[in-house]
Amino acid sequence: MMPELMVLIASTRPGRVGLPVGEWFAHVARQQGSFDVKVVDLKVLELPFMDEPHHPRLRQYQQTHTRRWSSMVDAADAFVFVIPEYNFGFTAPLKNALDYLSQEWQYKAVGFVSYGGVSAGTRAVQMTKQVVTALKMVPVPEAVTIPFVSQLVSDGKFQSNGPLDAAATLMLEELQRWEGALRPMRVAVQPTSK
Repeated sequence: MMPELMVLIASTRPGRVGLPVGEWFAHVARQQGSFDVKVVDLKVLELPFMDEPHHPRLRQYQQTHTRRWSSMVDAADAFVFVIPEYNFGFTAPLKNALDYLSQEWQYKAVGFVSYGGVSAGTRAVQMTKQVVTALKMVPVPEAVTIPFVSQLVSDGKFQSNGPLDAAATLMLEELQRWEGALRPMRVAVQPTSK
C-alpha cells in the first residue's frame, strides 16, 4: 500500500491561483507514482476559527469538524502545502488548520509549493517552517517556488515549465525518503486519546 500524501491548498481567497497550482502539483505527484495523493482545499474544508475547549495534544475533540480534520491528517503520511505569501507571512486559514491538531502532525515530512510575485512566497515558507517544526514535522529543503505566478495561469489552469516540473519531482523524491525514514517513529508513538 502506498503512503498517503496530502496536498493542502492554503489560500481561501476568491480568485486565488492556489487551486490550479495545487491541481498541477497533485497531477505531477500522481504521475511520479510514489504516493496515494489526496487534495485538501481549506476553502472547501471550512474549518471555523479554533473552537475547541481543550488543548489539541489531549485529542479530546468536541466538534465534528475537528474529528473529521483529525482523521484526515492522521491518515496522511506526508504533506505538501501550497501557499501564497500575505504581508511576508502565511495565510491565517493554514495557521488555524495547523493549530487545531497536535499529535496527528508528528513525525511527518512536509514540502512546500509557494507562489507569489518576485519573492515566490519564500518568506511565507520560512515562517511556516517555524510552526511545523514545533509540531514535530520535518520540512524538506527541496521546494517548488513560483515567482510571478499570475503569468503562468491562463483560463484557470496553471501552465508549468521544465524547471518547475523538475523541482516538483525532486521534492517528491525527497518526501518519499523522509516519509520512509520517519515511519518507524510514527508507528512507535501511540495516540494518548481519541
